[in-house]
Amino acid sequence: QVQLVESGGGLVQPGGSLRLSCAASGRIFSINTMGWYRQVPGNQRELVAAITAGGGTNYADSVKGRFTISRDNAKNTVYLQMNSLKAEDTAVYNCNARVLIRGTWSTYWGRGTQVAVSS
Repeated sequence: QVQLVESGGGLVQPGGSLRLSCAASGRIFSINTMGWYRQVPGNQRELVAAITAGGGTNYADSVKGRFTISRDNAKNTVYLQMNSLKAEDTAVYNCNARVLIRGTWSTYWGRGTQVAVSS
């Protein structure tokens, strides 16, 4: 039905930058909120940033001023620009989206992309 595919992860040195992308595809009528979450093994998944269809944003305190979330509604794609990366940003990053299909809202998740920050 709906697929979310993340890209852009990788290994970067502390202080570096990465840009994650997540494209949604399928029989999508509309997408409301899109977001990025991250998880480290043994820890709970945490919200990194979210953006509404109208462009309203929400960030975790730990990433405010360093990360920027944006979206291209025409492409059903959400981005996460990550600057000034720290070792503690190392995690698997997943995107999700609240999608309207045939009159029903459902939440979908991507499989994740690994971000590793290390010297």
